[in-house]
Amino acid sequence: MKFSILSVALLGCMLLFNAFTLPNAPREKGKINWVSITEAIDLAKQEPRKIIVDVYADWCGWCKKMDKTTFQHPDIAEYINEKYYAVKFDAEYKQPITVGAETFKYRSDARGGVHELALTLLEGQINLPSVVVLDHKLSKLTIIPGYMEPVDMDKALRYFGDGYYDKNIKWGVFEKNFRSNLGR
Repeated sequence: MKFSILSVALLGCMLLFNAFTLPNAPREKGKINWVSITEAIDLAKQEPRKIIVDVYADWCGWCKKMDKTTFQHPDIAEYINEKYYAVKFDAEYKQPITVGAETFKYRSDARGGVHELALTLLEGQINLPSVVVLDHKLSKLTIIPGYMEPVDMDKALRYFGDGYYDKNIKWGVFEKNFRSNLGR
């Protein structure tokens, strides 16, 4: 009996240790290192990077398609892991989330419900999927609504990730001159 209790306790300690070390674990090539919003905020304080938030819902077919195509494209995943902290956020998440001094909660209504953080990130317009780009101080840089093919996502990610936005280069100028290495 003592052996099994000790084994369970040891297993519990190992699982707890892994829970706190997985975000820093080596990434699998071609896979995005998704973290929670609170983890992304903490990481951005330590090493400033922009944050992308993929706002989705389990029932959303275009969200699933973007997961399987765009976010699983090895070049997109590698670039996101290099330049951003990536957050996957369920617009219907039921638990409260505290960001800074503000707590965001799930709001239910006759049609189902939505999390207040999703409403805030998407400025009240729930259009799924949507990708929100934040700077390391959590200022919203843009909302990219709808499904995006890898080459289009590549363009948007590089505009912010390579600093064109920070240099006040207008989107139209960047877009006209951008050539993706992904192909279509």
